[in-house]
Amino acid sequence: MVADFDPLASPAPALRRQFHQRLHALAEAREDQLEAALAALARPDAAWRVAHPVNHCAGRAEVLARAFLPLKRACPDLERRDVIFVGGTYQNRRYLAAVGHYCGTMRGDWLGLPATNRPVYLRYGEVYEIDAEGMILQANLLWDVLDLMRQVGLWPIAPPLGSPEMWPAPITADGVRFDVSDQEQSVASIAQTLAMHRTLAEFDDRAKLNRENLIAMPQKAHWHPKMMWYGPAGIGTTRGLDGFVDGHQLPFRIAFHRPQGTFDEVQAERNRHGAGHYIRIGDGPYSVTGGWPSVYAVHAGGGFAGLPPTGKPVFMRVMDFYLHHEGLIRENWVPLDMLDLMMQMGFDALGRVREVLRRT
Repeated sequence: MVADFDPLASPAPALRRQFHQRLHALAEAREDQLEAALAALARPDAAWRVAHPVNHCAGRAEVLARAFLPLKRACPDLERRDVIFVGGTYQNRRYLAAVGHYCGTMRGDWLGLPATNRPVYLRYGEVYEIDAEGMILQANLLWDVLDLMRQVGLWPIAPPLGSPEMWPAPITADGVRFDVSDQEQSVASIAQTLAMHRTLAEFDDRAKLNRENLIAMPQKAHWHPKMMWYGPAGIGTTRGLDGFVDGHQLPFRIAFHRPQGTFDEVQAERNRHGAGHYIRIGDGPYSVTGGWPSVYAVHAGGGFAGLPPTGKPVFMRVMDFYLHHEGLIRENWVPLDMLDLMMQMGFDALGRVREVLRRT
């Protein structure tokens, strides 16, 4: 068994379908229908955590005004396209979680980004805590604003080491899951993810950090030979363990010095700084972890996103969605609030764009 994960209490199929339909209704509602669509989805006092620059919203009214109305005004024909939709119960809290893209024609400005009058895709990872009736208690929305900046032609940082293309659906074409999954498989999926996390936490960055050691260390027992790692804009997509190490893991560990020690010691130090997971679930061949924040580190090395080290502590809002296939982790989708992270690194990406536009 996995601590605090209850495979017997997964949200029921009818509730999943209803919630999924209401998410799509919210995305496709006309501007004058948004308030009613949101009321059908969330409690009035629901807490909303949205990627930078929206950040925290208290209740439906605030998230409507600061997140959904501006997005709908920018993309009046908005629609939602989920490629993963899974659920589970962790620490007696019910969750539904999704990866996908909002799609629409960008006919208006959004967050200071100018209209393109072309289709755009806003990548998302979203985790919803719901009550017994399927109403949102807390929402965690990681929208990849940096990737939208790429699409409008206003890239503010160094080129990513990975490929910047759109995230695909799972290779197994079964990511949207309404029926309750096999319980043993659900437990095995999240257990494998946490075992892999243990290898990452216990790796000695101070004495062993190089390409060869990262490829050879015990994480290799959990990744599929054809693994795909889908990172956010600014990092990009990598393939294979060597591609993952080259395109993300080694540069990331050079830049961000994290707590060292045993898995329990590392977890305790993260928790001391307010970092950790609020969700750990398995749903058949899928698993999900996430924290707001989940990562605590010190920005002590250079190179990440082309930015110099600051020596400051940073906290990262991250989600991980995993596909377990052929006994191993085949694919990993990783929403990460890059704009919030870069603000902590002393760089305001949206501010840079505003300055560029002011001078044109």
